[in-house]
Amino acid sequence: MSRRKDEVKSLGSKNTKYATDYDKTLLERIENKHPENDYFVKFNCPEFTSLCPITGQPDFATIYISYIPDKYIVESKSLKLYLFSFRNHGDFHEDCVNIIMNDLIELLEPKYIEVWGKFLPRGGISIDPYVNYGKPDTKYENMKEQRLLWHDLNPEKVDNR
Repeated sequence: MSRRKDEVKSLGSKNTKYATDYDKTLLERIENKHPENDYFVKFNCPEFTSLCPITGQPDFATIYISYIPDKYIVESKSLKLYLFSFRNHGDFHEDCVNIIMNDLIELLEPKYIEVWGKFLPRGGISIDPYVNYGKPDTKYENMKEQRLLWHDLNPEKVDNR
């Protein structure tokens, strides 16, 4: 039996299983009750892990996801399980944030979305990839360009890495 994209299965489940291999089918959506309003939904995942595709060593990051929903919002438990599924996924930091964004675009068709990975240093360097999307032929397409140009204008003080 196939599951509809907007049929929630993980929320309230007493038998949560944590996938350790990347699985975008874990993502679930629910109807946005306020599609007429523009508002940001922001997620902060400070325990994201993936693997270096070359060495197999773990990479640790905080992943920030911000989006302006249209018809759907992501169900937060499913997002947590989805992000956890990267645990044994081998990809570069830049690839991980692009995969996350593309999967959420496919699921939600948001007006606007951005994903920013703040990876802890390995080998003396940290990598903080940022990617965003604005729905084409809307005001959000222009927003995408502006936020990309200015996204790191005031970088945070880094004292915890």
